[in-house]
Amino acid sequence: MRRFFLTLFLLASLLVLGTGTAALWWLHQPLKLPSAAVDLPVEPGTTPRGVAQLVRQAGVDVDPRLLYWWFRFSGQDRQIRAGSYELERGVTPRTLLAVLVRGEEATRSVVLVEGWNIRQVRAALAKADMLRPDSVGMDDAQLMRAVGRPGLHPEGRFFPDTYTYSKGSSDIAVLQRAMRAMDRKLEAAWAARASDLPLKTADEALILASIVEKETGKSADRAEIAGVFTNRLRAGMLLQTDPSVIYGLGEAFDGNLRKRDLQTDTPWNTYTRAGLPPTPIAMPGQAALLAAVQPARTRSLYFVSRGDGTSHFSEDLDGHNRAVNKYIRGR
Repeated sequence: MRRFFLTLFLLASLLVLGTGTAALWWLHQPLKLPSAAVDLPVEPGTTPRGVAQLVRQAGVDVDPRLLYWWFRFSGQDRQIRAGSYELERGVTPRTLLAVLVRGEEATRSVVLVEGWNIRQVRAALAKADMLRPDSVGMDDAQLMRAVGRPGLHPEGRFFPDTYTYSKGSSDIAVLQRAMRAMDRKLEAAWAARASDLPLKTADEALILASIVEKETGKSADRAEIAGVFTNRLRAGMLLQTDPSVIYGLGEAFDGNLRKRDLQTDTPWNTYTRAGLPPTPIAMPGQAALLAAVQPARTRSLYFVSRGDGTSHFSEDLDGHNRAVNKYIRGR
């Protein structure tokens, strides 16, 4: 009799051991996906059992009962987070749970480039992969209301950077992040401004920084260019910056800036109007922001492109005219 019970015990032990070994093997086996990547959106409030069902409904070849058993057995079933996930080939039941518990949502990214205007920003967002285009159809005023800044002109208010987002996120949320980033960068730059700047507000610094951004071909010239514009503002001279004129022409600009364009008055024509234009003309990066508030100590009042990305600086009009003849007219 004792031998019988001992044999029964050994058989039961082997069965448990075999079951455990099989379960351990299963946890480390890649799940069969219908494609290279599978979207798995998990809405807030979805139960662990519901998540297991969602995995099966997404086309993954797995028994949802086994998956739910694993969630429960792990003790982490209540730690699964809602989110937009992407399952890739090679994912196992074990790594799947880890992703869900850590909330490692599928992300994409969009790049907002220094010097872009708001039209270019919106075009990039409209083309961004898996970004919900909530701002499509909004005019600029509606857009700024949507991001929480009603009445503010959108130009230059978003910091150029690479922004990651979860699949299915709103483009409005990305713009809000970019706006807060610009707020922080501008505040820090303004706090570090030179004491004798001819600028009254941080907004004026943002406007000047946007001009510096568009006028700079080589980063080494940035502070000197800011110094030229600062000197002109101090002297009451017209800024006469072509990028501002081009911005005022809007979509009518065909890539060729003509004499009549320089003579056509708009709020952004710095050949016909004194001082800074009414708004930024592009998104300045951090270096342009710092140059605007910490310009080079220079006596230059003019600059012209050498054609290689660098600029030639002059202190008087005669020197500037000679530089124009050399670098522009080839005389």
